[in-house]
Amino acid sequence: MSYLGQLIESVRGYDHFVEAEVAGVRKDPAKANEVLGRWRDIVAKVGKTRTPTGLELPTLALPRYDDPGEICRFLLEGGLPGHFPYVSAAYSEQYLSREQEEGAAGEKKGEEPTRLFAGLGIAEDTNQRFHYLSRNQRNKRLSTAFDGPTLYGVGALVPGVFGKIGEGGVAIDTVEDVERLYAGFDLDQPNVSVSMTISGPAPILLAMYIAAAKHRFGPDTVSKLRGTIQADVLKEVQAQNELIFPIGPSLRFLADMVEFCSVNMPRWYPISISGYHIAEAGATPVQQAAYTLSNGFAYVDYFKNKGMDINVFGPRLSFFLDCGLDVEYVALARVCRKIWAIGIRDVFHGDERAQRLKLHTQTSGRSLVAADWKNNLTRTAIELVLACMNATNSCHSNAADEPFTTPSEEYARYAAHAQAILLEESGIFKHMMSTLAGSPGMQVVGDAVQKAILDEFEAIEGQGGVLGAVERRYQRSQIQAAAHVLESQISNGTRPIIGLNRYALEDLAWPELETIRTPAKKKKIHQERVEDFHRRHAGESQRALDRLAAVVEQGGNTFSELINCVEHCSLGQITTRLAEVVGRFRPMV
Repeated sequence: MSYLGQLIESVRGYDHFVEAEVAGVRKDPAKANEVLGRWRDIVAKVGKTRTPTGLELPTLALPRYDDPGEICRFLLEGGLPGHFPYVSAAYSEQYLSREQEEGAAGEKKGEEPTRLFAGLGIAEDTNQRFHYLSRNQRNKRLSTAFDGPTLYGVGALVPGVFGKIGEGGVAIDTVEDVERLYAGFDLDQPNVSVSMTISGPAPILLAMYIAAAKHRFGPDTVSKLRGTIQADVLKEVQAQNELIFPIGPSLRFLADMVEFCSVNMPRWYPISISGYHIAEAGATPVQQAAYTLSNGFAYVDYFKNKGMDINVFGPRLSFFLDCGLDVEYVALARVCRKIWAIGIRDVFHGDERAQRLKLHTQTSGRSLVAADWKNNLTRTAIELVLACMNATNSCHSNAADEPFTTPSEEYARYAAHAQAILLEESGIFKHMMSTLAGSPGMQVVGDAVQKAILDEFEAIEGQGGVLGAVERRYQRSQIQAAAHVLESQISNGTRPIIGLNRYALEDLAWPELETIRTPAKKKKIHQERVEDFHRRHAGESQRALDRLAAVVEQGGNTFSELINCVEHCSLGQITTRLAEVVGRFRPMV
């Protein structure tokens, strides 16, 4: 039986185990007393907090159970925050207010979940936006969007891409661009982390980041770097089409990067297994969860088969999910944590650190509409509540004006403030854990979502597993079919979109909004910088590319050599040479 078949059996088996344990506790007085004693200890250890209005509350909300069977079910089915199967939360404390987080000496502990996405123009433009967005954050959590030429690895000098330079993301071609991009941020400090949303050329970009950090902070800084790079090869094939090399070589380059980071960068997540782009391409919430989780397990299986230790690389895996307005999002992330924990423990035999699903959530870009567009502020606010109900570890909130333009400073500020209002101004989450968790509705939705995910796993298994399904275009075809259903529902009105197909204003005018675009002058500056980099490194670039090609052909760790190669070669030069060695991915129609 394949790992996916074992996983399905393990999740269903765990649910049967819970029911058996509940029945056993109810029949055995000794077991019942043991459970009651443990419950009393748990309740006694919960701290107290006081609201600004003087109300005293526990720091963890627990149900008022006195039946040993129900207590047993609660502890095994959902688990306390930070305890297997991590349904409530991956960690025991999240979203505590700043006041509660202060230590005895006033030292700040923990960090805000806010991680805001930015990328526009050339490196200095995005650097300026990063400083603007993070000016009120004690923890600088920078999330980077790249332009099309960078995402596809072609670089800014290829004929025909001039108009795309710096549009929809930042243009990055060389290690010097990376230095400009993060200038003024202390990358070697524990309160700074960087996220990069890029997959096809991800190893090259991370190599540039490492080289840039070493330039500024010295060679010993590598182990101190914190952050995430997306690097999700399978998601690209299924939903986004930004893959450069064939699947086999792409997985090999990814494994080399994960292996290097797991050993040398203990605070870095070298892959963010992404459902966000799957959902944005049109997938249902269940499809998003099923394809993302199954992709994650496929990576684990691939890495283990290469001889990598799951207890070394497992804790460095992270996830990225969309959060929309469908009811599934009431419990989607909670179910994902459970399935991941059971699969890693029972199928792949990973330890507790590997079992924890670490999650970044982004509010839905697909839910934003141009018609009566300020309603997008409300949509994003609701999605933020859903994300925090599901105890996401970090979160990005979209700007309301995104249907028209790269977010303006004004609406990027409102997006940041939405999280601050929810987590700092309101008392919903900052006083205690699990404030909104565990309702009957959440449980019913969670059960239905879990069943649907496991059913989808069975369908993938029937296609020959994840890689077999990819070869048959299964995931891609299902996403396309779901997208067609969604758009049909919007068109015929069975899916209400307020301001668009319901309660729309008859005389609604197109808004007067500034469209943010990168001026041609700046695009030219960027191209001239790349050309200058090529001239200055002309004597070394060919030798560096030859060494990289030799490592690829001889089966060595390509990522280690990339860190040397980026000192003298641009993104476009590297991808061109690698493609000569391993070929290019042929997009699926």
